[in-house]
Amino acid sequence: MGVAGSGKTTIAALLAGRLGASFAEGDDFHSVANVAKMAAGTPLTDDDRWPWLRGIRDWLAAQRAAGHAAVVPCSALKRSYRDLLREAGPVQFIHLTGSHELLTERIQGRAGHFMKPAMLTSQLGTLEPLGPDEPGFTVDIAPRPDQIADVALARLTGAGADATD
Repeated sequence: MGVAGSGKTTIAALLAGRLGASFAEGDDFHSVANVAKMAAGTPLTDDDRWPWLRGIRDWLAAQRAAGHAAVVPCSALKRSYRDLLREAGPVQFIHLTGSHELLTERIQGRAGHFMKPAMLTSQLGTLEPLGPDEPGFTVDIAPRPDQIADVALARLTGAGADATD
């Protein structure tokens, strides 16, 4: 989980590979209307996000029912969003965090992505960090992706987690 530019997709794909887990890109669950809205620089509302989050939850539940560990990158900015995702079964959240400057630099360096740098401020304003009672942990995004994945994997396996978000 995390805001745009935090490396969610890169780290999730690395973790899925290392864990032998199923992987789905969270952005692929967005409706065409959501993508168009974000591409136009308009922040999503909760009403926009609920169907998207339900789609991710349902995919996670199907993977669990099939006996597969699963990894899906998803912003999961609010606790209420994470509560919905947890309906799929036990979930571990890895909150990828970094400085505003680093996040902005990464967003500006992406070509062809619908998320624009101006949207970062909206996401940071919406973000509710993991609460102490929520399953998961925070990892800094400043190191290289392989190093971030190493830290996350060590934390996951040390906690005995079998699924991540």
